[in-house]
Amino acid sequence: MNKANTQLYYAKQDKITKEMEFVANSEELDVNLIKNEIKKGRLIIPANINHKHLNPIGIGIATKTKINANIGSSAITNCIESEVDKVHTAIKYGADTIMDLSTGGNLDEIRSAVIANSSVPIGTVPMYQILYDLKDNILKLDIKTMLSTLEKQAKQGVSYFTIHCGFLLSHMPFIAKRKMGIVSRGGSLMASYMIHHHKENPFYTAFDDILDICKSYDVSLSLGDSLRPGCLADASDEAQLAELRVLGELANRAYEANVQVMIEGPGHIPLNQIERNIEIQKELCNEAPFYVLGPLVTDIGAGYDHISSAIGACVAAWKGAAMLCYVTPKEHLGLPNAKDVREGIIAYKIAAHSADIARGRINSRTRDDKMSDARYAFKWEEQFSLALDSDRAREFHDEALPQDVFKDAEFCSMCGPKFCSYKISQNIFKEYNKEKECEVQ
Repeated sequence: MNKANTQLYYAKQDKITKEMEFVANSEELDVNLIKNEIKKGRLIIPANINHKHLNPIGIGIATKTKINANIGSSAITNCIESEVDKVHTAIKYGADTIMDLSTGGNLDEIRSAVIANSSVPIGTVPMYQILYDLKDNILKLDIKTMLSTLEKQAKQGVSYFTIHCGFLLSHMPFIAKRKMGIVSRGGSLMASYMIHHHKENPFYTAFDDILDICKSYDVSLSLGDSLRPGCLADASDEAQLAELRVLGELANRAYEANVQVMIEGPGHIPLNQIERNIEIQKELCNEAPFYVLGPLVTDIGAGYDHISSAIGACVAAWKGAAMLCYVTPKEHLGLPNAKDVREGIIAYKIAAHSADIARGRINSRTRDDKMSDARYAFKWEEQFSLALDSDRAREFHDEALPQDVFKDAEFCSMCGPKFCSYKISQNIFKEYNKEKECEVQ
């Protein structure tokens, strides 16, 4: 198998690639910083050599917080056009990466269409394709089939794989103590295989073969958290941390093999445990980028889990997470559509941006300051353009004042022309300045 030189390989050779330059320019950072962070294993650029129209992005603590949008078909809903629509929606509203988690329909055709329509990196969970090819019988899994699926997706242009490789047979006793057991789809499938065959996780035993495939196409690995907590009661438990230790070992092996790697994290975590979870991940995984789902800080937000998870996501990013996997309002309830994708992305853009401001990242507050100036000056069109969701901002403003004349008005429908605090403040300062001028004269 021919080996492609990965971004990590070049960074270790102190060579700067065009992908590194692209990321440095988009982040307004020195390209040598980008190179050195990759060299340390603290930043990755998922950029499969076969994704030709990709705009590379950097995932790491030195760059802006990134967000991922999950899309995908199911056995019940599996329309290629619908998935492409989700891709366009995700990119329009600011997703930095997209994961195709399709489990129904023609998975190869859906994946090809998703990659063809995306300028951002595409990630997958290959286990879903493997199960599909095995006609839903995970007990027939063999390493040859597993590796064949990985290489097929790598050839298509997938830039990162979520691999459930840290969940071992020895972790089974820990799961029995949980309230909710295993909530990861990939994790539950691996448990079924290991228990039935009394064999070790094949993703763990064949890890070196997986690394060979990743090197061939510069596919990054996202080491999946099969034992992430699915409820607050299971947060930070023995099962979660036992798997994380193994992920740290595997991350080091990937790094030595020049394969870029990040670590996936929880899950459902109480707000007061998030910072400690970040610290443990850094310690066990040599500061590899941390990619977290939420975390959700309450279990009772059904229908609004994009909000309960964005709260946790903001804290996680503030404390050191590099990428946030969004949650939509449909979480725990159903398959998200394009509208749900939009809601989830905006919630997470707010979380990521807020964390970047808190961390003092370069120029992170520039847009906010421009928005403040536009608001105080009643520049409505500028306010719309600066908003994370320009369409929604305009839509809400125009519900009560749709006429063009109100785009120059010095009030909105909440305060009206007589009770606008901005206008009152401006009048006070005008009067104050006049008095000061008179005193001088």
